Amino acid sequence: MTTSSTKRWRLFQFLADVLADRFVLPTKRLILLVLLGTPLAGTGFWMGWGYTIFWLYNSLILIASLIDWVTIPKRRDLSLKRILPEQTDLGQPVSIQVDLENRSGQLVGYSLVDDLPLSFVETGPIAGIMDTGETRISYTTRAKERGEYQFHWLYLRWHGKIGLWYRQSRFPCEQSIKVFPDLSAVRGYLASVQESLIVDGKKIVRRAKMGSEFHAIREYVPDDDPRFINWSASARTRRLMTNQYRPEHGKVIMIVIDCGRLMGVELDNKTRLDVSLEAALTVAAVALRQGDQVGLLAYSHEVKVYIPPGKGLRHLHTILSATYNIKSDFVEADPAKALEFLHRQQKKRSLVVLFSDMENYLVEDQLGSYLWRMRRSHLLLLLSLADPLLYRWSHVETENSRLAFVKSVAQRFQLDRRAFQQKMTGAGIQVLDVPADQLTLTVVNAYLEIKSREAL
Repeated sequence: MTTSSTKRWRLFQFLADVLADRFVLPTKRLILLVLLGTPLAGTGFWMGWGYTIFWLYNSLILIASLIDWVTIPKRRDLSLKRILPEQTDLGQPVSIQVDLENRSGQLVGYSLVDDLPLSFVETGPIAGIMDTGETRISYTTRAKERGEYQFHWLYLRWHGKIGLWYRQSRFPCEQSIKVFPDLSAVRGYLASVQESLIVDGKKIVRRAKMGSEFHAIREYVPDDDPRFINWSASARTRRLMTNQYRPEHGKVIMIVIDCGRLMGVELDNKTRLDVSLEAALTVAAVALRQGDQVGLLAYSHEVKVYIPPGKGLRHLHTILSATYNIKSDFVEADPAKALEFLHRQQKKRSLVVLFSDMENYLVEDQLGSYLWRMRRSHLLLLLSLADPLLYRWSHVETENSRLAFVKSVAQRFQLDRRAFQQKMTGAGIQVLDVPADQLTLTVVNAYLEIKSREAL
């Protein structure tokens, strides 16, 4: 009769708990001392002293080991506490601190390992000497994926004064951290001056000074249109003054993000979805700062997240909280279903910004009909990340027939992408196929250009 799997599991669980929580193991110092006894015993036999040196040396090691075993600080004499920030940005360094409290009354050498989630960069053990009282240590790591992650245990291995034995244990410390997309571009915009915009360290188009909505009265400069001179204000101030107009506020911007299989492809240690989400949050911040309403829809084979349009920078936090942990699904995306859902939900004319992959645009048969129908009531902007591998293969040197064939196929794919762009442009739908490092800059510029010509 065999033992049941439940009993085997309990036994294994007990052994795992003993090894992780109440185990004592020798240090390198003890192993070296034991190995050093071999040449000493050999020397004693060669000099005719027999077992005298052997027993004397090993007795000293045994006595020292027993003393060290007894004097090792107990687990109850130590306590650990992790100080973890509530949130961090994807790929950015995050500092984590650990407070160690030693109540044993003696110096304690330790080696600490944190129970990092798999998506965080491993830092290795942290070694040091723990004085009596409280000691604070810190280390730096970074997250490789967005989402919410749990920190469970702190693993500590410590030794006493002599340092012949280690005691190891794990200390429960349940905490969580939210990993948001890289918001450096968003913060850069929110911290920039109102009359200019800086994204990814680059200054892009200025805010439009022309529009249909009155904004302010300011002093006239030579480049201003003389038709907008405010003669009443000029007479009062005895200086030439002009009216300043801006594009009408309160327009609706709907951001649609593809979360299908192709958006999980990595580009420079970030997925296409990560890059698209960062660009989407930046353009959302720009639109909300300019007084427009922003909504968001994320989809794969079904609608994953829908946020109705809202206004104000507080709404940006709502969008971020709902989208920071969305993942790409290992299924083919269905943009037609998402656009149909959006068409039912959003009746007011809006700018629909769709982040997807060009391959989805090319192979989706029903997408064209939905785009044609939606362009009558909405302004569409389709965005795609250019494939760097396809670009390299289309410009490779043709050293042999195989490379010539590969190059011709890559150029064919490139022509298909351009043909789709031209077809959509002819129908009044703007399509942008840009490299990943230019996506944020391009989409913000496109939005501001649409606002400046009041196309909405």
